[in-house]
Amino acid sequence: MRQVGKIVSASPLDYARAFANPWTVAGVLVLALWMITDLALLSRADLSFVLPVTASAYVLIALAGHFLLHERISAQRWVAIVVITLGVVLAEETPPRTTEGPPEQLL
Repeated sequence: MRQVGKIVSASPLDYARAFANPWTVAGVLVLALWMITDLALLSRADLSFVLPVTASAYVLIALAGHFLLHERISAQRWVAIVVITLGVVLAEETPPRTTEGPPEQLL
């Protein structure tokens, strides 16, 4: 957003310029893709399984920041990354309890 600068006026043109920024468009597209993927996962598995798996995004973002952007990650955050990873593995190892059948029978 530093490319756009501060928006200090109420002009819709300034806001349109900010939303037309390629990084903003890419971010919105990635968010839309994540939402569609999340809904697809939730339609096939239990919430108690999907949420821990989506928590792996925190691990991937931290690793990408470290290796691609050369960010420094403290020991405390590395411990948190390991805890999140263990939680995801534990959630994946538990048997699914998703019930099969038409939605009206599940109520």
